[in-house]
Amino acid sequence: MSNKFMPITYALKDRPCLVVGGGGVALRKVNTLLEYECRITVIAQEAVERLEYFAGKSLLRIIKREYKSPEAASYGLVVSASDDRALNRQVYQDCKSAGVPINVVDNPNLCDFIFPAVVKRDCLTVAVATDGKAPFLAGHIRLILENVFPERWNKIARLAASFRKKVQRHWKDEPGQKADSINRFLNADWKSILGKMTDEEIEEELNRLLIG
Repeated sequence: MSNKFMPITYALKDRPCLVVGGGGVALRKVNTLLEYECRITVIAQEAVERLEYFAGKSLLRIIKREYKSPEAASYGLVVSASDDRALNRQVYQDCKSAGVPINVVDNPNLCDFIFPAVVKRDCLTVAVATDGKAPFLAGHIRLILENVFPERWNKIARLAASFRKKVQRHWKDEPGQKADSINRFLNADWKSILGKMTDEEIEEELNRLLIG
């Protein structure tokens, strides 16, 4: 029976993460992990040029040797991206024994988590996944979502985070007023606001939406 994955968000900042393998697939996973400020170690006998570049910039470290069981157990999250199936299974078993989250690339049955297709706009993350069964479909939907959430959503997300703090301070003990303020924010014409107003005018608009 194939795995079913619950969508969650997971804090990786400063978490030690291991990637086993140094090829193109490993590089794709590293590119994703780098966005989340974790501490990445790559174990591989050889590494593609881009991984070497990242290592030279101190964005990760590369250990050029074979994987040594059960070293994956000492990490906080592991990706096994080797083209050696037996090695991938050994890494999986080491992680399962130690309770370490593991992703074996292209094998959902050996995964505790998967990499969804992601559209990120500042603090807003929209992710699409197919339980690892049809990742090309998730990738296609991500392209659609890129158009649904254009670049202006970076600023909308930042303003929403700021507005939430205003609401919490101003309507501390009035849940009805909180809800009204949030509805005004959500129903505002942000495309027009961002296109026509200066930052000072936007701040005034936020205060208007807060009070009503």
